[in-house]
Amino acid sequence: MIRLGNGPFAPHDRSWRSLSRRRFLKQAGAGAALVGMGAAGLPGPALATDYITFLTWCDHLDPRLLGGFRDMTGIEVKGKSYEGTGTALAIKDQSLPGEWDLICVDLQDTPMVGRQGYLAELDDSRVPWDRILPGIREQPHTYTDGKLYGIPDKFGYYGLAYNKDRVDPAEARTAEIMWNPRYKGRIAVYDYYFPIIQLVGLARGLAPKDITVENLESTIRKPLLALKANTLVVGDIVTALNALHGESVDMIVGGAEFMVALDMVENKSLDYNVFDEGALLWNESLGIFADSQRKDACWQFIDWTMSPQGQRYLATSECFWANPVRSDTPLTEEEAKILRWDQQVDILKNAHPSTIGAPELDGAMLDLWQEFLAS
Repeated sequence: MIRLGNGPFAPHDRSWRSLSRRRFLKQAGAGAALVGMGAAGLPGPALATDYITFLTWCDHLDPRLLGGFRDMTGIEVKGKSYEGTGTALAIKDQSLPGEWDLICVDLQDTPMVGRQGYLAELDDSRVPWDRILPGIREQPHTYTDGKLYGIPDKFGYYGLAYNKDRVDPAEARTAEIMWNPRYKGRIAVYDYYFPIIQLVGLARGLAPKDITVENLESTIRKPLLALKANTLVVGDIVTALNALHGESVDMIVGGAEFMVALDMVENKSLDYNVFDEGALLWNESLGIFADSQRKDACWQFIDWTMSPQGQRYLATSECFWANPVRSDTPLTEEEAKILRWDQQVDILKNAHPSTIGAPELDGAMLDLWQEFLAS
């Protein structure tokens, strides 16, 4: 079974395209910030390879990230964005062997993609684990049968995005806000079944890994349907954000930094939280296709992306913002404040990786979600 999910983006959610066109245009000239970077530990000049191909999420196509790599190495990155791991693998299957070199994939999908033979095993010793935030390396999908197939390079959460002029920040800290009668008809829900179901589970004391077909019915179904009774809008990113910006809703359940952090630069009314009952974590990762003939150049790009400056550009992409994995990423004071950078170690201690269950459970979750949508 190939799932079509993709990190924080719902299956086939193309809404990031609208976001990346309209958002944060002032970043277009930011490539000049590369001046003065130290070269230690970063990729050297290209020799025989002058390009690599990359199947990726939209954030890795940030011009500062790609431009900085090209300026240092002479290597162009020919990237293609996709929505959903299943879509990426379909593109790969329809291409010539060796046509694609690098892939960004949801970390939770790396076991499936690695076991199917798509990915090369990666050199663990080359990854700067000692600089990576505690709690990231330990994610259950980082290693598959003792092998490293994906290097986590960015992470974030599903929680609550909201208008802090209309929502009590103290109430926004608890998942119980989803059923607060004060906000009846003022809630948007992100249309992505498994994180929303898992958030409801956390609110009822169930970690994602402990959800079963049985307690999906006994513990989650009733409060999930009660959330729908409080909801005005269920939709993709643009639909939910339009409702929030237009003040027809006060909050987005399932939203967090990936939805609003970038817009918080200019809209001081926006904010987000993870819930005290537990943070629901997503990770993206970098992998190399097993049949790539340009693995050395891929590693150069990985080295650059995992460098402090590469991490900053990725974290503050013009597509969407989320957290870098390196603890020494040189975020500006404003970027660090928006991304809650000083809180990440503590948040990660209470974070649960968003997971996909076995086919029977996944099917039951989809059935329940259809009932939620129809209710």
